[in-house]
Amino acid sequence: MNYFLTEEQMEIKEIARQVAEEKIKPVRAKYDEENAFPHEIVEIFKQTDLFAVLVPEEYDGISGKVIDLAIVTEELSRVCGGIGLALGATGLGLYPILISGNEKQKQKFLPQIADGNKLAAFALTEANAGSDVGGIETTAAKYGDEYILNGTKQWITNGGEADIYTVFALTDKTKGARGASAFIVEKDTPGFSFGKKEDKMGIRGSATRELIFEDCHIPKENLLGREGTGFMTAMKTFDKSRPMVGAQAVGIAQGAYEEAAKYAKERHQFEKPISSFQAIQFMLADMATQIEAARALVMQTAKMIDSGERKYAKESAMCKVFASDVAMKVTTDAVQILGGYGYMKEYPVEKMMRDAKITQIYEGTNQIQRSIIASNLLKEFK
Repeated sequence: MNYFLTEEQMEIKEIARQVAEEKIKPVRAKYDEENAFPHEIVEIFKQTDLFAVLVPEEYDGISGKVIDLAIVTEELSRVCGGIGLALGATGLGLYPILISGNEKQKQKFLPQIADGNKLAAFALTEANAGSDVGGIETTAAKYGDEYILNGTKQWITNGGEADIYTVFALTDKTKGARGASAFIVEKDTPGFSFGKKEDKMGIRGSATRELIFEDCHIPKENLLGREGTGFMTAMKTFDKSRPMVGAQAVGIAQGAYEEAAKYAKERHQFEKPISSFQAIQFMLADMATQIEAARALVMQTAKMIDSGERKYAKESAMCKVFASDVAMKVTTDAVQILGGYGYMKEYPVEKMMRDAKITQIYEGTNQIQRSIIASNLLKEFK
């Protein structure tokens, strides 16, 4: 379908596709097998100005629009859903600064991200605070001109590799979620360290680590917004970032569909290509239709956010839940079409199926997304 992309957006799309095809595809299996972070690909993202897509022009970027990040994310994820997360997770990490940061904070940190010299990460999840983000236990106590952080964060994408972390901690434990605040924490801050690198089912080209804060001193100037507004910042961040997860899911699904369609035309059984069998044709037709529907929802939601609409939590949740469910369905069907070959690591669809699963889980499970959608729908009826 024609999404009426501008000339600049078409150029961004072409650059992302070229990087994915020429640089990522030859090494995606290697990084998946080794569970390694793709430093060499991150350097290419930097050289091709893909990090600048994350940041508005006034902070040395070239865009800052949600739709442009969606375009790039889909193209990278079409080849590898994990490697592209070095960029996507950086976008998630910088959103709290864009949303709640003051001008001094934006001028200090965003240009460093735009030029690709520093990656970012978003740190909210804890061992006892997943879907219930109000259950965080990490604390930030104010002493004079600084805050002292204590606690741990779990399953943080870009953990250990990022230089700039947006971290959520309780500044008033008596207020629950209303006592949460957001902070910028830099990697080399004393008292800030990392736990083990997680050994994951999928997106293995992305680093996931525990963050550990032990009397970690940060200047009061690194508080984002006011004390007690951290929960609001986190929710606004998710509303803005979920289309990126939707785009990642669409990209993974598109890549799996293309592999399945190509295989169906090449694989012969009963003296004819299996693409001539109606059973396979119907599977491919459903896959293509579902992908296009998911893409349309992601693109329209991204445009809605970029247009300045103030309320888009429902639509953001919709595109994340629908696209991720489509990704899981399409990749499963792709494995089925390839049969025994689809189950082998020699072919990329088994990896795509593993990568797809996380899109139904992170940035709010799909069960949580449905709760958000239902809550917002019911508010429309009095």
